Formats: sequence, structure tokens, C-alpha cells
Amino acid sequence: MVPRRLLLVGEGNFSFTASLIDTLDPGVSVTATCLQHPDDLDGDPVTQENLQRLRERGIEVRFGVDCTQLAHALQAHDKDFDRIYFNFPHCGRKAGVAKNRELLAKFFQSCADVLAKEGEVHVALCRGQGGTPADEPQREWHNSWQVVAMAALGGFILSDVRPFSCEAVPGYKCTGYRTINEKLIAELSKHFPLRRLKCSFPLLSQGGTSILPPGTCDLSAFWISLREDNSHSESLTAEITQEMEEVLLLFSECALPKSPGQDDCIAAQEGLHEQAKLCLRPSLLVHAETVTCSPDFLSGPLHILSGPVYRKCHISPFTMPAFHETLLILGLNKNVKDSRLASLLDHLKDILDNLLTQTLLEGSSLSPSVEFVLQPNGKDYVIHVKSLHFGPDCTENLIIGTVVTSIIVSHKQQCFVFVSLNLDLLAMLVYDISDWRLLWTFDNRFLKRFAPGKTERFKSYSLYPPRYVHDISFWLDKKKGFDDLEFHTVARAVSQDTVISIQFLGRFQHPETEQVSLCYRLTYQACDRALSPQLAAAMQSRFRKEIQRQLHVSLR
Repeated sequence: MVPRRLLLVGEGNFSFTASLIDTLDPGVSVTATCLQHPDDLDGDPVTQENLQRLRERGIEVRFGVDCTQLAHALQAHDKDFDRIYFNFPHCGRKAGVAKNRELLAKFFQSCADVLAKEGEVHVALCRGQGGTPADEPQREWHNSWQVVAMAALGGFILSDVRPFSCEAVPGYKCTGYRTINEKLIAELSKHFPLRRLKCSFPLLSQGGTSILPPGTCDLSAFWISLREDNSHSESLTAEITQEMEEVLLLFSECALPKSPGQDDCIAAQEGLHEQAKLCLRPSLLVHAETVTCSPDFLSGPLHILSGPVYRKCHISPFTMPAFHETLLILGLNKNVKDSRLASLLDHLKDILDNLLTQTLLEGSSLSPSVEFVLQPNGKDYVIHVKSLHFGPDCTENLIIGTVVTSIIVSHKQQCFVFVSLNLDLLAMLVYDISDWRLLWTFDNRFLKRFAPGKTERFKSYSLYPPRYVHDISFWLDKKKGFDDLEFHTVARAVSQDTVISIQFLGRFQHPETEQVSLCYRLTYQACDRALSPQLAAAMQSRFRKEIQRQLHVSLR
């Protein structure tokens, strides 16, 4: 039977309908529905683009349609569909198999009321969910969605099983799985009107780091010096834009100068060419004034900016030199600042708590742990997550973001709230990923650990990777001093991020010369590839040479 009337339910962003209509004969009638209401979808440009395309083709679109009550949602003359589609159904949030079985059962029973006599119901499920012999991998029956049994409750039998081919419907994007950023934005859109900004700002920032989040300073930035007479310097910051987001910046191959300090000032006074100080942006906050002073900036909506940022940091499993940041910008009338800020923080806390508890084991006694810690200036906050969730490697509360209200922007009646969130660290906590380096791996085995439509704890594919310990001690140069952060930065670069910890062992001062010696222990371990003892030893040998050259120390 050639289907003449099609019904699609549970459409998330209508990308399946938009793709399907190109494969149909002109005489086929299509009705596309979703559970959400139009206001819920206003902030998603992909959905709006698909809806516009459907309207241009004359496709009927209905909102607020509950797929478990189709007879109630559709009028009498809108029944007798030849085919009903439901792609990747899911109750959402932390719904288990029982809830999703119930959804399927009610859906099939509802289909019986609106399906033509010889009609078909097409349901797309993820691998293993169906609980049939055709599923690969096969789950235990009690842990599947038992699609055959649920269909039987509506009077249907399973007549065919086919693989779902994304190539057959180009442009289709399942919304059952979203990145951490998309989940965050989707939840915020329920409480605030949103405007997503395209991050076309340069990766290189000029003008210092005075407006950065609490705890960030000049010393944590990757500084680059450009001579003023360089003909390319003016266009450099404009050319290095968001296109570089897809490129993994290999810090191990970058020879970046130290932070501008006293030596630079002396050199300038001695008549050397004046240099323009640029740094890889340590936060999207460096673009705050540009965004808020833009003519199309609106007070009221929550503006969202996302992109990569870079900071020098000490080596640990939960601190990273490059990560993806989302910046939320809210322009407020000064008269309502306190109430709107409180509302934003309350909703944000609930959203983050929900994200962080998705992968907790059933019956766990741990409770949501997000807290906003007011800073000494009485205006800004640091967003803490209690470390008791995340194992022995995490001994302190983790900082996943900041709330900044102290930035002064030239507006008469407006004030601004900036919320900065470390998406990479948030993803680590949500999926229980113990090492930030895995987020940058090219190993496909990492991606295979994440099933579409699920939020599950990450299981490592590298068991018992070997560790190699090397100690190093050296005398300090009395005139040059010693920068512990630079010591970690050199170790990170030389080892290509295989040094996982640096432990300070002791300090010794010679009784006669008063020269100071420091001793450290470095531990090498790879997270996604084999690391031999010979390679670790070679890296340690190179590290010994580099700290002499860059930090002006003398080995013992």
C-alpha cells in the first residue's frame, strides 16, 4: 500500500519532517506534531529554519500534541493515517526503562484510534532498546523497552525490523541527545528569553586581563608579543577567529613568551621597539564590553556566547589549559537587579544540580552540591561543586564557573550580570570522566562510550595504564627567582600532557652560600595511548634541559 497520509509525532526540531518531504510524492499529505508549544521553540534557530521550510511547502504543523492522546489532539476528520512515525521516543531527564515502556504502550494504544485499517506504525529506537532478537547488542529482557509487548497492548504486531539510515534522510538531527551546552541552554530557555550570539571574536585579546573572572590574572594568560612595525600585526587578531575552534591547539609545539613583567619595561626604556601585548583569550569576558555596547544588544533576554579559551594552570586531573566556555550575559535595569539576579542564580543552581545528578548510582546518598560563594568584593560569586562526588583525586571543591556583576560598562540605566561556565569541566562531572585530557583525544574508542539518547557514567577503555615516576632537583637563580606556574607549563609542553601530577618534595638552603634548592616528583601517565618507560625517560631528559634554558635553574 502506498501511504497517502502521514503523521509524525514527537518531532523535536522538525528536521526529520523537513528531510522526509523531499523523498515523498507530491500527493502525499503530511502532518508533523510535537509536544512543545511555539514559545518553547523560539530560541532554537535550527527549529525555526525547519518550520519555515515546512510552511513554505504547505506542511501542516501542530504544537502541544501528546502522542499518548492522539484521538483527543486530532479532530475527527484528521484521522485514518496510513503511517505514523515516532523517532527515538524518550520521556527525558532521568526516566528509566519502566517509564519509557509506559510511553510506548500508551503511544501504541493511542495509534489504534487514528490509524487507517491497513496502516503502519514506524518506531525508531536505539540499539538494544527494543528487546528483540534483532537488536544488537541484546539487552536482558527486563532491561529493554519490550517493544513487541508494548505494541501488543495496542493490538499491533511486529512485522519488520530495519536499520535506521541517517543517509536516507539527510539533514535529520535527533534531539534526544544534546551536548552539555545544549542541555544547559534548553533548560534556561524555559525561564528566560534567549539570544544566541555567534562567536566571531578573535582568539587573540589585546588590552590586559582586568575584567577576567575572580582568581584569573595576567600570569595565567598565554602572552604573545608582536612588534609594532610588523605589517601583519593589525590584521592578525581579526583573522584568527572562531574558525580555529575545530583545531586542537598543541601547546607542546608553541614557544610562548612569559607574561609581560619588569624585564619588558626595562627593555622598552632602553629603546627597543615597542611591542603590542596580546594574549590568547583566557575568558570570553574579554569580549563583554563589545557585546553589551553593540547596537542590537537588548536588555532582558539572556545572551549566550560560547567558544574556546586558554589559561596557564597547574597540572591536575581537573584543571585544563584549554576548554570551552559559555558566557551568559543579562542586561538589567538597576531598579530590578537584585530580584532578577536572584532568579537567575536560583534557576541556574537547579539546572546544574539536575545535570550533576543524572549519572549518580540509584540509591546514592549524595545530594546536589552546587553552591554560589560570594567573593570578598561583595559583588561576584564563584560557582563551587563539592568534591565528595568525584573520588580521591579531587581533594578540593571544584570551580565550574563564576558570576560577575562588578564589571562597569558605559550604560546609563543598565547594569549587567555575566555568568561564565567551564563546559569541559561540567561535562567531566556529568559523565564521571576523571581526566580532562580525554576530552581532546582523537581516539574513536572514547566517542563510542557515549550512546545517543543516554547520559551514562563513562567507562574507561584503558585499564591500569602504567605510571612512571621521576624526581628532579635544582638550584634557583637568586636574581631570576622561580615561577611555579611556569614550571608546570614547561612540564606540560615537554611531556605533551603526559605528566599527570607534580609533587613538591622539599626545599633546601645551603648554610654557607644561602642558595636555595627545590625538589619535585613528576608522574607520567598517558590516558589514551601506550606510554613506554623509554619514552617517559626521554621526556624527563628533555624537561631537565628545558627548565635550565627557560627558568634559568641549575640542576643538582
